[in-house]
Amino acid sequence: MTGTLISLISILVGILAANVFGYLKTKYTFGFKGNTLVGVFGSILLIKTLGRFGFDPWHIMNNGDFDGLRLTVNLFVSALGGVLGLLFVKWTYFKMNKTSEK
Repeated sequence: MTGTLISLISILVGILAANVFGYLKTKYTFGFKGNTLVGVFGSILLIKTLGRFGFDPWHIMNNGDFDGLRLTVNLFVSALGGVLGLLFVKWTYFKMNKTSEK
């Protein structure tokens, strides 16, 4: 696996996490297209922010050696980024439209 492939897999995991979370919690959904967009940007943002700790795609493939634990952490953070991105965007949507969060 290369760093680029790991990056694409991480983005796909963020997309899937945002769409599954939106499907399970319909209060936080923007539909398939909206959840997909938020999942992409949320996963990229969190991976880029927290990837400095050593689980970005290029540290996973350090000199051709594959580190499964770092890949697992990368995929978990990517999924978390998709879900947190969806929560943040929906919270912002609620605040801007002044609707109640009942």
